[in-house]
Amino acid sequence: MRQNHEFIEQLPAAQRQIPEEKNHKGVKRPFWRFSYSVLMTFCILGLTGASATEDKIKDLELKIGIVQRFGAEPTAKLQIEPTTGDRLKLKFAEGNKEQVILTEKPVKLETVMQALPKPAIEEVVVLGTYRTYETAENSAENWRKQGIEVEIAQPDRWQVWAKRDVYRTPLLRRLLFGSVKAAGNDLAYIDTRVQPKVPRVSWVVDGKRYTPNTVEISTAKNLIRLKKGEKLNTSRLYSGRINIQPNAYGTYTLVNNVSLETYLRGVVPYEIGTNAPTASVEAQAILARTYALKNLRRFAIDNYQLCADTHCQVYYGLGGTNARIDKAIAATRGMVLTYNNQLIDALYSSTTGGITASFSDVWNGEDRPYLRPVIDAPTNIWDFSKQNLKDEKNFQKFISLQQGFNESSWDIFRWYKETPLDKIIKDLQKFLRAKNSPYAKFKTIEAMAITERSPSGRILELAVRTDIGIFTLHKDEVRSAFAAPVSTLFYLVPLNKGKEDLWGFAFIGGGLGHGVGLSQTGAQNLAKLGWSNSKILQFYYPGTKLQRLSEEIEF
Repeated sequence: MRQNHEFIEQLPAAQRQIPEEKNHKGVKRPFWRFSYSVLMTFCILGLTGASATEDKIKDLELKIGIVQRFGAEPTAKLQIEPTTGDRLKLKFAEGNKEQVILTEKPVKLETVMQALPKPAIEEVVVLGTYRTYETAENSAENWRKQGIEVEIAQPDRWQVWAKRDVYRTPLLRRLLFGSVKAAGNDLAYIDTRVQPKVPRVSWVVDGKRYTPNTVEISTAKNLIRLKKGEKLNTSRLYSGRINIQPNAYGTYTLVNNVSLETYLRGVVPYEIGTNAPTASVEAQAILARTYALKNLRRFAIDNYQLCADTHCQVYYGLGGTNARIDKAIAATRGMVLTYNNQLIDALYSSTTGGITASFSDVWNGEDRPYLRPVIDAPTNIWDFSKQNLKDEKNFQKFISLQQGFNESSWDIFRWYKETPLDKIIKDLQKFLRAKNSPYAKFKTIEAMAITERSPSGRILELAVRTDIGIFTLHKDEVRSAFAAPVSTLFYLVPLNKGKEDLWGFAFIGGGLGHGVGLSQTGAQNLAKLGWSNSKILQFYYPGTKLQRLSEEIEF
């Protein structure tokens, strides 16, 4: 990691113990995995557009990982149920024959550990570990430019792997790893796991136990209830089919195959809330649709497209739907946000802290012209052209402002959090171990300082001086490295608490999340002021265009 020694000399003597270090440019390589009906509708070499006709929108089917790593815990259980008056249809292969089971009763899924004839060795070359998909994707593109074939995985944190079917032998993996290390990449490592047993999905129907590797579950009413949790007390209702399929990590994923517009019914109420003003709900629906279609490549390694949590968009099925939300989704049917006739990276967050961020403030890669700093207020209360927030004095003055912003009444708009040094050390060591950083062995922190900000005030570099040297955290790494800040829009104050030694730090900032694009809280305030969905979207994504899906729009 790049070290920075100059900042230490700039600190006042009392502070020389130091202050601190989870969407692009129109890349057209989506990994499409649609149903047969969609493949018949779209070009088989890659989806480049979607017709605005009712049939084509309705046929567009997504693959959502609603339980991503079933079997990671040996005692994990799930229950699949039909709705009243319906029955489950379970289709799977047994030997060379396709088997179909019909049952009106709930089916409890478990995983049983199956002993292997000889231990299996699972091995990958991990080229980097990241907080977000966006950063991993940028790293993957850089590796590809160097002629190394890679794939993006998410065993826990996002990772870039050397592509397994290319580097398929121990010799090839070690030759690659050696060349990568020789080129100075200290964060790469070979992850080798010996597995004497593997989990297998298991269930019992009518006294007989089944353990297939893949299962397709459907119902006549096209509705399936899934229960999970220790006591199966979390219940969610999903439309479409559910597939149980192996993933890249030796466990299983439950994938909901669901139409695009029905998917939105399980996203919008959970992302923005059922009480949000109509115009903000419509804006959220347009963004959720755009985001989904732009990001279908995320889980290509596991043969599905999107997850169901905040790494993608929150998707909880049909339990939270209501007539008003459904009406807002229907009113925007097929509408997406574009720039130069391409789907935009429709990023959004809970709150911006009073100013939106550029793409490159948070992630590596080229900026998007429509993702740039915007003062998040209905009137011009801060002259950004004359007082950008790269300057520390401007930044701290901005953070001291409370009133006049779209988010002023929100409790997370401004925040102050004190953290003792031992907690900071523990969190930072954990983060560095996950990255395979040599600095994970540090014992004490002597000082921390923010050494570079973006014009929107986001932290670009935060330097940490330890007993074994100085290292720098970059951009969104800061949120992974420390528990206290919930955004990168903050400054640090060292605290002594009346003692001679450093006690810890105060984190003083604003906003929740990355701050790029629309603020869900801000959009609701603008809607209350009478702004339309199109005006709200233009405010947060300047220069974009609201369009219906068509064959001319590039994904």
